Amino acid sequence: MGWGDLGAFGEPSKETPNLDQMASEGMLFLDFYTASPLCSPSRAALLTGRLPVRNGFYTTNAHARNAYTPQDIVGGIPDSELLLPELLKKAGYISKIIGKWHLGHRPQFHPLKHGFDEWFGSPNCHFGPFDNRALPNIPVYRDWEMIGRYYEDFKIDLKTGEANLTQIYLQEALDFISKQQASQQPFFLYWAIDATHAPVYASKHFLGTSQRGLYGDAVREIDDSVGKILQHLQNLGISENTFVFFTSDNGAALISAPKQGGSNGRFLCGKQTTFEGGMREPAIAWWPGHIPAGGVSHQLGNVMDLFTTSLSLAGLQPPGDRQIDGIDLLPAILQGKLIDRPIFYYRGNEMMAVRVRLYKAHYWTWSNSWEEYSKGIDFCPGQNVSGVTTHIQEEHTKLPLLFHLGRDPGEKYPLSFASDEYERVMEQISVVVQQHKVTMVPGEPQLNVCDKAVM
Repeated sequence: MGWGDLGAFGEPSKETPNLDQMASEGMLFLDFYTASPLCSPSRAALLTGRLPVRNGFYTTNAHARNAYTPQDIVGGIPDSELLLPELLKKAGYISKIIGKWHLGHRPQFHPLKHGFDEWFGSPNCHFGPFDNRALPNIPVYRDWEMIGRYYEDFKIDLKTGEANLTQIYLQEALDFISKQQASQQPFFLYWAIDATHAPVYASKHFLGTSQRGLYGDAVREIDDSVGKILQHLQNLGISENTFVFFTSDNGAALISAPKQGGSNGRFLCGKQTTFEGGMREPAIAWWPGHIPAGGVSHQLGNVMDLFTTSLSLAGLQPPGDRQIDGIDLLPAILQGKLIDRPIFYYRGNEMMAVRVRLYKAHYWTWSNSWEEYSKGIDFCPGQNVSGVTTHIQEEHTKLPLLFHLGRDPGEKYPLSFASDEYERVMEQISVVVQQHKVTMVPGEPQLNVCDKAVM
């Protein structure tokens, strides 16, 4: 889902009333990022609080290539990584994942082996359908038991886009919340639905209801589901004891646009790129009675912060034996403070860019290769910016391309190398980059588990 897909972020059709209400009752984050422009490393970062180059979700077989875990990859999240649900157990939390896991398909990478107590969903997205003999359809699990497969037992109609998966995932969430409330058990719910990932789907009730086509139908159903979850918390009387955060794992996939792709607003490019459209995400924090209603924050945030913030909410400290990249957002959320921190934009094994306050410096630029582009694969359709959206890997380490994201959120006008502003800002950013490189020390458990390079 993209930054521009919600009414609260300016989507003109205004078809997300529940998420918009969530924002009006809570806090909108305008400068919130993912840790990677692709789903597997982003999810690994969320659950470990660590950049993908630290937790193992990056490629080593090709420079600056994104990586993911398809069915035929044998690796997954390393045992050396400590995931959020593992740590929350210390405070008595019961944890459930609903939907897409994407951190490994083999039994040793199963969510229940990494801290989750319950799982309803799949190791991967709903790709397919596949040939059952050569490459079976993606399985769906309830805890340890495989209960079916996408397209077979869980129908997805590629012609109409009809599928009931979001409704199934919604009911799983409502039932889990009810069960934990009844037992007075603190809980962590990771609701990781995938309806807006191509091939996009929605249930019959939502099909054909959006001005934005099938993608809009899927967004409307997600919005409706979030509204039902928040209302359920209120009906059970536990909303003031429950912190809820809504965001996405990467920007909208413009390669699927316009029929099955979303909107990244004014930002450049989309999923798979380290331009703003690939990594800046919609984000809303909701906690009635604690978060002042109608808040808007310009705090630079990242999905890795949800790891650290969740531990803080549970009264726990992050592990001290490893580098943690996420920060505790509670001072920003509850007190309106702005914490000075950088955002690093990684693509595979390479730091492509860094943001410090309102400035973003690109050390490498690349959208996708000429070979892929010539086949019709375009991550920046209609958005070519000469010298910026490059189809070869362009190195700018000696003279990074520098943008002021306040004046130029679309990354169209790099600052002049000869300007005093450029020299002054790059001196500051260079210090931040050098400090970051010191943390990338040998000896970290940087196991490559996603040696499947893509574009």
